[in-house]
Amino acid sequence: MTSDVLIVGSGAAGLTAALNLADRFKVTVLAKGALNEGSTAWAQGGIAAVLEPGDTFDNHVEDTMVAGAGLNDRDVVEFVVEGAPAAIERLTQLGVPFATEGNALHLTREGGHSHRRIVHVADATGWAVQEALQRAAEAHPNITLVPDQVAIDLATSRHERRYSGAGNVWGVYAVDRGTGRVNLYTAKATILATGGAGRTYLFSTAPRGATGDGIAMAWRAGARVSNMEMMQFHPTCLYHLEVKNFLITEAVRGEGGRLINPTTGKRFMSYYDPERMELAPRDVVARAIDAEIKRYGLDYVHLDISHQPPEFVKGHFPNIHEKLLGLGIDMTTQPIPVVPAQHYTCGGIVIDRDGRTDLPGLYAAGECTESGLHGANRLASNSLLECFVFGEACAAHITAHWDALPPVPVIRPWDESRVTDSDEEVVIKQNWTEIRRFMWNYVGIVRTTKRLERAQHRIQMLTGEVADYYGHFRVTPDLIELRNLLQTAELIVRSALHRHESRGLHYTLDYPETLPGAVDTVLVP
Repeated sequence: MTSDVLIVGSGAAGLTAALNLADRFKVTVLAKGALNEGSTAWAQGGIAAVLEPGDTFDNHVEDTMVAGAGLNDRDVVEFVVEGAPAAIERLTQLGVPFATEGNALHLTREGGHSHRRIVHVADATGWAVQEALQRAAEAHPNITLVPDQVAIDLATSRHERRYSGAGNVWGVYAVDRGTGRVNLYTAKATILATGGAGRTYLFSTAPRGATGDGIAMAWRAGARVSNMEMMQFHPTCLYHLEVKNFLITEAVRGEGGRLINPTTGKRFMSYYDPERMELAPRDVVARAIDAEIKRYGLDYVHLDISHQPPEFVKGHFPNIHEKLLGLGIDMTTQPIPVVPAQHYTCGGIVIDRDGRTDLPGLYAAGECTESGLHGANRLASNSLLECFVFGEACAAHITAHWDALPPVPVIRPWDESRVTDSDEEVVIKQNWTEIRRFMWNYVGIVRTTKRLERAQHRIQMLTGEVADYYGHFRVTPDLIELRNLLQTAELIVRSALHRHESRGLHYTLDYPETLPGAVDTVLVP
C-alpha cells in the first residue's frame, strides 16, 4: 500500500502533519488501535502560550529552561514558544472550543509557569483537540486513516529487493489487528508520531499503547536516541484499586489545591520547596510525595481543593469531579488520594528543527522525540504545543524538499515462512509484568547505581528469551509491544547508568550533585 507520505500515529503530532501535507500529497495515517486511543485524547491540562498582557516569550523560554534544568536547546525552546500563539489560532479555526473569559481566552496557571498562560477546554483539552483534528482529517480527500495497524519495524534499504546499506526509510511493516496479516505500507517520506514509553512502568498515566514503539523501531533501524533517562513522573495520579491510571491534572494545584500528609494532617511542600510550594515543577513535587510516602509508610497522600467554593471546583474540573463522584469521592468536600505515576517520556529519537531523524526519509514529532525542547524535565502543557509545532515543521520540510526525495524502490514483503503460531502467550504476559515491576522499583523516581545494575541484569536475561520467541512465532500485537517495551527499558537503564549526576528527572542517591555543564546522553546504535 503506497502513498506519498506515511504517518505512524494519529494523535496531535501525526494529524497536524497530515493536515499540513494533504493539500499537496496523498497521506496515509496509521493508528495502533482506534484513531483516538493515543495520549492526545487523554491530555487534561492544556496548551501553553504567551497570551496574557505582561507575559513575554522570554518568560516562557526561561520557565522552560528552568524546568528542564538547563539541558534544553535554547534555540529550539525559542522556536517552539514563538510558534505557540499561531498554533492556538489554527486550533480555534478548526473548532476547538477553548474556554473564554469575556472576549479573551481563559488562561490558567500550572507548576513551573511564572504567568497564567494555559489555554484549555475545561479539564479535557486533549479530547477536544483530538476531535477537531480528526474531524478535519476525516473530511480531507487526500488523507487515508487506517486504524488497528500495529507497526512492527521500519522498512529500510535493508528490505529492498536489491539489498542496500544506504539506511533510507521507505515505510513500515504493520500487523492488522483484525486479520492478523502483516501489511507493508510504503512512502517517499515517513513520520513517526507514535507517542511515549510510559507503559514501561507499573504505574503510568499513559494509555495502554504507550510502549515506546517508534523509539524502539527507529533505534533498530539505526537512529540515535537521547536523554532516555529523563522519565517524567506526574505527582498526582488517583490512588484507587480499580482505576489504575486516572490523572488529576496539574491545574488542580494551579487553582489552589494543597498536598497534605494524611497521617499528620499537614501541608508538606513547605519542607521541600517553601517558596513555590505546590506550584514547584513536577520533579520536585513527585520526589516530595515519594519521600512522604516512604517516610510514613503511606499508600498515598491527599490533594485537597475542598476549601474552594463548590461551584468554582465543578466549573473548573467538571470531568474530574464527575469521575471521582462515580468512585465515591466528592472533591468539593473531600481530599483526593493521589500517588506519583510515570507520565511523560522526555527523551527519544534525536531530531532537528525540521523534525528530521538521522535516517534519510524518516521524520519524527511529539513525545517519541528528543527535540531539545524539554531538557531534563518537561514544563507543564508544553507537550501538545511541541506536537503542533513539530508536526508542522515535518510537513514544511517534506514539502520544500519533495523533489529531492528518491522514488520508493521495490521492498520485499514480510516473510512468515519459518514461524508458527505461538502456544505460549503466558510468556508474553509474564515478561511484560516483570519488566514494568522492576522498572518501577529500580528505575523510578529515586535511583541508585545498584538498582540500575539489577534492572540491567534482568533486561539482559529477558532480551535473549524475547528474541528467541520473536524468531520462532508469528507476530502478534502483544509480542510486538513486549519487544519494544524491553528495548525501551534497555535504553532508559543504559542512559541512567551513563549520567553521573542528579539533574531534573534523573535523581540518583549515588550522585546527588548537579554537574556544572549540562550534557545530553546520546546513544548511538
